[in-house]
Amino acid sequence: MRVMLDLIERHKRGEAVGIASVCSAHPIVIEAALRHALAVAAPVALFEATCNQVNQDGGYTGMVPADFVRFVHAIAVDVGFDPARIALGGDHLGPNPWTALDAAAAMDKAEAMVDAYVAAGFRKIHLDCSMACAGDPVPLPEPVVVERAVRLCLAAEAAHARAGGEPPVYVIGTEVPVPGGATEAIEGLEPTTAQAALATIEAHRQAFAAAGLEAAWARVVASVVQPGVEFDHHEVVDYRPDAAHALSDAIASVPGMVFEAHSTDYQTAGALRALVRDHFAILKVGPGLTFALREALWALDAIERETVEPDARANLRELSLARMREQPGHWQRHYHAQGAQLELDLSYSLSDRIRYYWPDPAIERARQRLFANLRDRPPPLPLLSQHLPHALHAMREGRATRDPHSLVMAHVATVLDDYHRACHPRHDHR
Repeated sequence: MRVMLDLIERHKRGEAVGIASVCSAHPIVIEAALRHALAVAAPVALFEATCNQVNQDGGYTGMVPADFVRFVHAIAVDVGFDPARIALGGDHLGPNPWTALDAAAAMDKAEAMVDAYVAAGFRKIHLDCSMACAGDPVPLPEPVVVERAVRLCLAAEAAHARAGGEPPVYVIGTEVPVPGGATEAIEGLEPTTAQAALATIEAHRQAFAAAGLEAAWARVVASVVQPGVEFDHHEVVDYRPDAAHALSDAIASVPGMVFEAHSTDYQTAGALRALVRDHFAILKVGPGLTFALREALWALDAIERETVEPDARANLRELSLARMREQPGHWQRHYHAQGAQLELDLSYSLSDRIRYYWPDPAIERARQRLFANLRDRPPPLPLLSQHLPHALHAMREGRATRDPHSLVMAHVATVLDDYHRACHPRHDHR
């Protein structure tokens, strides 16, 4: 993926540039990201699917990798964004969806998944074999993690040899934050040590060389580490440059590589800029975007209660929370509170488990009805000021309309603005 290699080269030359990776399968979030990329004239838009979202068995979205490519490209065509400017990545590609199986069976499934991703056109591949399978020791020894990552890289290279096109770039790293944020209260979070980060890189380098993967190693652009950022249901651990100073310095001497930071959702604009400056140049964001989507939908629901008669309302919020209670599979292992606190978590938790429920047909019908109601009765400015002030600002500047769909995307774009400014500090587009 030439665009990633060029970005890393610029960063290694001393430019404080980076790239944000949008990790979401929600069509409104993807559309918002593509429209934002158009507005800021971004040369590329990077989207990633996780191994649990999208795999050869369908994942929780029901999409195989080729389906996800078609899904994103169709939205791009609708908004006028050239699909050739879209970069696609696979996140946490490894045995994670199949850890109930023994390692041999789980790795066979992981190989098939990596093959499907590369064959479909994904060109940024995160090799993540850090999780233990049935019968494995816990924690999994790093030599085993590295050996399995090499196996998946071999599968990716073979898939590329068959598929052609640009060769994939790779992300390695064994100190991987929990996808989607921590499930328990965070205590004592510390950045990866410089020694551990460099040892992981060297172990992978040696293993790649031993497997004849020197050409692939030249395309390893990043390693995942913990820079000291995380979020749980209620709190955010903010980036502290002083605590990550040694880690940041460590990557400066490694040719062709930066760090990739996961769980950067909810960081301040200043923290995002500091992360990129400190060589955490690939910023992953997912729940922070769907959280903003939920904020906007709840705001429109509140406006509907003020402007639409009761028997005509969609009652999106009420219906969505009812469906979550009826079908608790996506949150019951994560939210342990009861009573009023559980109600708050269902609606407002930073881990945003509600994002798994948006495709529910009943919820989607309610969203469509809500939008139809507010198209029939456009929200007055005072209510937009009360409930969606950022979207109102965008509307008055001509970057959004009063249509509810446009208002939601404008609200999501406020998050994307922070990432764009962090990754392109010399380009203030507003």
